[in-house]
Amino acid sequence: MFNGNIYISSDHHGVGLKLYLTEMLSAVGYKMVDLGIDNPKECVDFPEITKRVTDAMISDKDSRGIVLCGTGAGVQIAANRYRHIRASRCYKPEQARADRHHDDINVLALAADETDPEIAMLCVSEFLETPFDAIERRIRRIKEIS
Repeated sequence: MFNGNIYISSDHHGVGLKLYLTEMLSAVGYKMVDLGIDNPKECVDFPEITKRVTDAMISDKDSRGIVLCGTGAGVQIAANRYRHIRASRCYKPEQARADRHHDDINVLALAADETDPEIAMLCVSEFLETPFDAIERRIRRIKEIS
């Protein structure tokens, strides 16, 4: 089980899925840090809520992040602006597993408008439990982008 902090935030599209994931993950012992928002009527821009997660992760190197917006694309793009972040938008658990295994992603971007909560939970589980395959070529590639 991943033991670090998991920072999570969403725009107004992702509030319901964010609250669901936070509740489910907390119930099984993950350390969830909810960085907002909690009201789906509060319109907030995805770059702002993504920055909350990336800023928290700067000083917490062993953490992971989950960011949600309607399509997942906006938060993925916003997260990848930061050198210490490797974010991937995932729609299925196999993708989350491969992205962790090969690319050591540390932020999972989810499409709240398009992802069933149970599928999202499976993606998150793979994201949190799949180890990075730290072979030389993968480490070298991550250093090139970080």
